Amino acid sequence: MSGVTIRLAEPTDAPALAQLRYDFRASLDPVTEPEADFLARCTSWMAARLGPGNCWRCWAAVEAGRLVGSLWLHRIEKIPNPVAEAESHGYITNVYVEPTRRGEGLGSQLMDTCVQVCTADGLDALILWPSQRSRSLYERHGFAVRDDLFERRLSPTHRAQDLRPKLRL
Repeated sequence: MSGVTIRLAEPTDAPALAQLRYDFRASLDPVTEPEADFLARCTSWMAARLGPGNCWRCWAAVEAGRLVGSLWLHRIEKIPNPVAEAESHGYITNVYVEPTRRGEGLGSQLMDTCVQVCTADGLDALILWPSQRSRSLYERHGFAVRDDLFERRLSPTHRAQDLRPKLRL
């Protein structure tokens, strides 16, 4: 892990982050959009959200100028309340480390950085949806299954496939 740094991503990192996102999701489910189309769409989306004053943050694991992992956080404001309770949550998503770099502690470094920043910023809670494989990482960082959170899926496949162009081979 020598030479790897964790830093906030910038809009100029969007193309590399989009490629990491593609690699991550394409390894889990069948691809329904041509890679070039996805990368263009995702790069634009990410660049717009990595600018100042946005509710999104992304930390990148960088080695020799190349991104090898990332973690995204969406800050969710709560409605103001009159009690002593923080008024923001954080949604952690797209935690990904290149397969050849897994097991080196990069996921833990990304998670530690995110949790430290969120704690310093006074967020109330962090939420995420783990994969079976990632559960142990999150448990090591204090995450636990809760019985007081409900979720309702709105899409039968829980994917927005009908919103994306279909892959034509």
